Amino acid sequence: MNDQVTAQEWFSAGIRVTYDPVAKKMVEHAKNTDVAGAIHVWKRVERNSAQNDRESWTTFLPGFPDGSFGWAKVDQQLSGDGMPPKIYIEYIGQGDSDKPSGYSYGTMERADLVEALWEAEGIQSTFVVTFDYSSLVVLELLSRQEERLNQGIDLGTKIEGVLMANGGYFADAHSHPLMTTPALRSPIGGIVTWFGQRSPFMSRKLLRSMFSKEYQLTSAEFNEIYDAISRRNGFSFVSSAAGFVAEHRAKYGERWDLRRLYLALQESVSFHIVGSEGDIFEPNQVVKARERLGDQGLDIRMLPGGHMITSEQPEQFARIIEEVRPSIATE
Repeated sequence: MNDQVTAQEWFSAGIRVTYDPVAKKMVEHAKNTDVAGAIHVWKRVERNSAQNDRESWTTFLPGFPDGSFGWAKVDQQLSGDGMPPKIYIEYIGQGDSDKPSGYSYGTMERADLVEALWEAEGIQSTFVVTFDYSSLVVLELLSRQEERLNQGIDLGTKIEGVLMANGGYFADAHSHPLMTTPALRSPIGGIVTWFGQRSPFMSRKLLRSMFSKEYQLTSAEFNEIYDAISRRNGFSFVSSAAGFVAEHRAKYGERWDLRRLYLALQESVSFHIVGSEGDIFEPNQVVKARERLGDQGLDIRMLPGGHMITSEQPEQFARIIEEVRPSIATE
């Protein structure tokens, strides 16, 4: 295993680019000062000069609450010559992206940002890897792809496959413990995140519950996760964006239903799920996926560990990515 990547090293390897959330487009550098309400978002692109625009990319979408930094250990296992191009995306509110005051966070705006970054990068084809709440983002992106296919509209960027880890796939299967996501979206959440921004001790207690009891979360590793989350007053996001479960249940249960999308798109999109044996946040999702799609051939794999599988099992997770990720050149 390579030495642990620090948050500073991780974010220094990417850049902050400008996004217009109204137009849902990235902004050219020369026009940055001309766009009211423009927001800076962080991205990290890994691509060598020998790779061409026709090659299929791998897109990594961030988890909650550690954002793109949660992929740092996995990335160490996937780096090297001959690897397909990769893009790591950071949503507004996380990591080194802006945290605008009063911003309306939600799955739809995250999906808009992903599409804008794909377009700006000229990505024609991609395999998408998600952790935690980004499952909802890729399910929305797949819903948009389904609509465009049905309407005969240009896809822009074609999703070739998805690998979702410890996410939410069915509105009726969410099971976050009361003192986690549900509490964060309540009035208590503002108090918890206020102290979290100012007290690493309190944050460690909250984050520790996301790992298995067997995992040794060292002070050094915790400090880097804390750095990633707290950047630019980032703990405010942890409370402000904690409504994704309620959003799924109340508004988009059918649209973001994995069974519906799998049956509609399985001929053109490969679907893969990774679950943690000791996950306390979304264990029912894998159970429901097996019940509803097990006989339909859905690829479901389990790894030992707690919810933070990207930190606990980066080698095994990377091997799964390498096994299922297609190598497809766009026609």
